[in-house]
Amino acid sequence: MAVRLPDSNDAARSDLAPPRKDDGTLAKVTLLGPSLAAVSGVSTHLNQLIHSDLRAKFDLHHFQVGSEGRNEGFVGKCLRMLISPLSLASHLLEHRSSIVHINSSLVQKSYWRDTVYLLTAKVLRRKVVFQVHGGALPEEFFGGHRLLTEMLRWVLRQPDVVVLLASCELSAYRRFLPRARLTVIANAVDTEGLGQERPVRSRNAPLRVVYIGRLADGKGIPDIVDAVRILRDRGVTVMLSIAGSGPLEQELRKLVSMAGLGDRVSFVGAVFGSAKDRLWLQSDVFAFPTLREGLPYAILESMAAGAVPVTTRVGAIPDVAINKIHGLFVSPHDPGAVADAIQWLDSHRDELEAMSVAGRHRIDECYTVPRLAGDFARLYEQVLGFSPEADRALPGSTAL
Repeated sequence: MAVRLPDSNDAARSDLAPPRKDDGTLAKVTLLGPSLAAVSGVSTHLNQLIHSDLRAKFDLHHFQVGSEGRNEGFVGKCLRMLISPLSLASHLLEHRSSIVHINSSLVQKSYWRDTVYLLTAKVLRRKVVFQVHGGALPEEFFGGHRLLTEMLRWVLRQPDVVVLLASCELSAYRRFLPRARLTVIANAVDTEGLGQERPVRSRNAPLRVVYIGRLADGKGIPDIVDAVRILRDRGVTVMLSIAGSGPLEQELRKLVSMAGLGDRVSFVGAVFGSAKDRLWLQSDVFAFPTLREGLPYAILESMAAGAVPVTTRVGAIPDVAINKIHGLFVSPHDPGAVADAIQWLDSHRDELEAMSVAGRHRIDECYTVPRLAGDFARLYEQVLGFSPEADRALPGSTAL
């Protein structure tokens, strides 16, 4: 079944009476994921749900998994891994949770850890929402190993529903699990700080290009630096700000130095909160020639702020942005294509402004936190059997 992306009316359709248990209390949901203070996409997602209108309909509790935000040595980590299934069981029994919402990804570490949590929840007869935040596609995950691949099929049949981020993921999971209960619910972005008026700048000023995110392999950041060098050699001046930290930082600084781009490329470090919002709003273009993604928050944030993305057709990015309407798509591993796209935007300022406006409208209409909360409210209601429309497709999803 085709995926219908969310629209601006979806949040309004979730205004049903909150589902309550027999004793009159709100149904309880335990959300599994990293520390709420961690800097990660999943932590952002959890915070959005916990502080959204969803808490008016469900009693939400967080159960921390993983090592982020913990001060522990090797022995402590091993002990935590051994007892964490028992800790989860104790949590579910204490809070009498009806739903366990596991936030995972198809990477080896997360898969094996979260499979144990999934089985723990099913042994206790809890409803399980298993949300996949990127990683490998299921057909590729075990590299063709037949036994492990069959085990993955069995594991993914255990949740009451598997939540995905992108239509391309839905197609892959449908091929892998034709009869599984799958749905797509897109990420959202808090637009409060990004909805401010953008600074007025001269049309003749150099384009301000930005990269915001982790400085790591797979994001295409060296290609962005090389694109700035190519543009300089063509006589086109752009100013690039690289915001973030990570293992690639020293290599990137060396690339900038060797190319003689110190006057055009600046490293501003990790940015958060209002400082991050200001950087987005001051930028014209978001360069993001990434190789693999689910639904990156950076794309949503850039479009919400009006920074036009130059990016690749990976993950859910084509679900969010339409080429030449909201941004420009380029091929991965192609700095020349990145340079061409930025140069085209530089020489077509009216089109750049139109894309900026269209991107902001797209996020306001489809990718807000109220829409996200409404989608999960309906999903939880369906899983619990409370929804009067339990056999209908969820907004932004395929039918269960």
